[in-house]
Amino acid sequence: MAKKLSFHLRPFLEYLEVEKGRSPLTVRNYEFYLQRFLDWSKDPLSNGVEAETVRQYRLYLNRVKDPYRGTLKKNTQNYHLIALRSFLKYLARNDVLTLAPEKIELAKQGSREPEFLDAIDVERLLDAPTQGKAPEILKCRDRAVLELLFSTGMRVSELANLKHDQINLDREEFSVRGKGDKVRVVFLSHQARHWLKEYLSKRQDESPYLFVRHDRAKSKKKDAEPITPRSIERLVAHYAAAAGIPKKVSPHTLRHSFATDLLMNGADIRSVQAMLGHSSITTTQVYTHVTNRQLKEVHQAFHAKRRDSEE
Repeated sequence: MAKKLSFHLRPFLEYLEVEKGRSPLTVRNYEFYLQRFLDWSKDPLSNGVEAETVRQYRLYLNRVKDPYRGTLKKNTQNYHLIALRSFLKYLARNDVLTLAPEKIELAKQGSREPEFLDAIDVERLLDAPTQGKAPEILKCRDRAVLELLFSTGMRVSELANLKHDQINLDREEFSVRGKGDKVRVVFLSHQARHWLKEYLSKRQDESPYLFVRHDRAKSKKKDAEPITPRSIERLVAHYAAAAGIPKKVSPHTLRHSFATDLLMNGADIRSVQAMLGHSSITTTQVYTHVTNRQLKEVHQAFHAKRRDSEE
């Protein structure tokens, strides 16, 4: 006898966590997306999900409005559909009668153009912490955070979770565990190494985390709490404004800047893919259209040569 979809939700989330090895954040996101579908569809039986149900749900996603952000972006709509498709695949694999997952098509998206900073703005941003009036330990911490983001291209969650024992300052490289529990090697620039050493030399707490809060209200230095991803986002935005950079800047902007800087200076796309921790080269190729010097050189060498000769 068919059961309601909600009956299968918890086993599916546990399957994602244990058998697929998905991160806690990914599992929470899938739960959010699927709960939205269950609330909208009024929790139908597993065999009650039809192609028309999905079509109506796609219309709903395309029209629903967030009170703060407006309508959902196409990629956000697709996250909902990807979660639903994965759920249906799981049900089919466990012999639960439901809609064939391949009947769910994703919304078409326009090509993404990554936001990045040019070299001058990067330098202004990196210098900003040392120009202020904050306590010296905060100046060193914040400068080290910015230098590390730009030097390694790390995601903000990866940086926030770093611990002392992961870092080898002498070798100027270390391993980081990223999306999908994949481990990759990242490299420190000389500047990142310098500011990390400066910051760590001023620390008096015993926290295992590389970056911690320095809250004056906290008297127990042994209990220093790790800096959160949200705090890092606020930190980056604050120094971007202080540096007079007019565009919105986030930790991911520095990740984009890391990738474009490598490509503009001649790095090959496969190496950049490895350093970013991308599973697919397609994800990395989003950077090539803004960094391809060779295309510009070809255009200058071969375009409208007859017109040039007539001048």
